[in-house]
Amino acid sequence: MDRVSTTMRAAVLDHPHQGLRLTELPVPDPGPGQVLLRVRACGVCRTDLHIVDGELPTRRSPLVPGHQVVATVVGRGPGGLRFADGARVGVGWLGWADGTCRFCLAGQENLCPNARFTGYTVDGGYAEYMVADERFCYPIPDRYSDVEAAPLLCPGLIGYRCLRLAGDAPALGLYGFGAAATIAVQVARHRGQRIYAFVRRGDDRAAAYALEMGAEWAGDSLQPGPVPLDAAIIFAPVGTLVPLALSAVKKGGRVICGGIHMSDLPRIPYRLLWEERQIRSVANLTRADAREFLALAPQAGIKMKVTRYPLIEANAALNDLRAGRFDGAAVLVP
Repeated sequence: MDRVSTTMRAAVLDHPHQGLRLTELPVPDPGPGQVLLRVRACGVCRTDLHIVDGELPTRRSPLVPGHQVVATVVGRGPGGLRFADGARVGVGWLGWADGTCRFCLAGQENLCPNARFTGYTVDGGYAEYMVADERFCYPIPDRYSDVEAAPLLCPGLIGYRCLRLAGDAPALGLYGFGAAATIAVQVARHRGQRIYAFVRRGDDRAAAYALEMGAEWAGDSLQPGPVPLDAAIIFAPVGTLVPLALSAVKKGGRVICGGIHMSDLPRIPYRLLWEERQIRSVANLTRADAREFLALAPQAGIKMKVTRYPLIEANAALNDLRAGRFDGAAVLVP
C-alpha cells in the first residue's frame, strides 16, 4: 500500500457551532471493498454548513466533513478490485447503501434507510486521505482538473436530479443562484430550456452572475417573473419561497425543493396547489445519477467558477460561503 506517511492533516468537527479544528489523524486503513484515497480537492457545500451549524442532527463526533471529493487511489482493502493504484476518482454524498432494502431493490438507493453519507455519517474529504467504498466511487472525466471536477460531485449531481424531477419544462425558474444553480442552468440551456433566475432582493451581483451563466432573466425572488413557469427548482434553503414558486408556475407545474435542509414552510393556501400543481423534494442521489451526469457534463460544456482555499483555511471557506462572498463554488486543496 502506497502511503506518504502514517498521519495526515484533517479539518475536524467536534461539536456544532464551534467551527472546525485542524489536527493530525492516523491515515485510515481501507476495509473490505474499500479504497484508500489521497485527496486532491474537496468542494465546500452548503450541506457542510448545515452540519457545522447544527441545522442537521449530529450523527458522528468527531467528524471529518466533505463530500465533493476528487482523489487518487493509493491503496485497496480486501476485495478491492475495481480501481488500480493511481486511478482518479470522485466520491459524493451517498457513500454506501445496503442493496437489499425495498428502496434499493426498486432503484431508489437514495432512500435506503441504512445509507451512509460521506462527510456526515462517515468521514469525508476535508483531509489529506480518506477511505471509500469502491462501488460508490466514480471515474472523473479527463476534461476537468481536480478543482474543476469537485463541484460536479454535489452541486452537479443534485442539480441534475432536480432537473430530472422538474421534467422537460420549457420555462424553468431557479430560486437561489449558488453552485447547484450554476451547473443546472448550463445543463438546462444545453437541453434547450429557457431559464429565469430568482435571487435575493437587491443582490445585483447574483443577478449579473445568473445572466452571465445563461439565465434569460434575473430578478427579485419575492416578485413574479416575466412569464409563467412550467416548473421551478428551489436551491435556497428558505421555506417561504415555496408558496412564491407555486404562485409562479402554471397549472400542472412542479416545484422542486433541492436542499437537504430548509426552513419551515409557511401555511400554503390550497388555491396555490389546486390545478394539479406539485411540490417534490430531492433526497440525496443515486449512482445512476452520477454516471449519467458525469457522462453528460463534458458534452454540455459544464464549467464552474471556483474559489480555491488551502485545507488549513476550511473555516474561512465556510464563513465565506455563509456570507455569500463568492460566486460559483469553493474548493479546498490539501
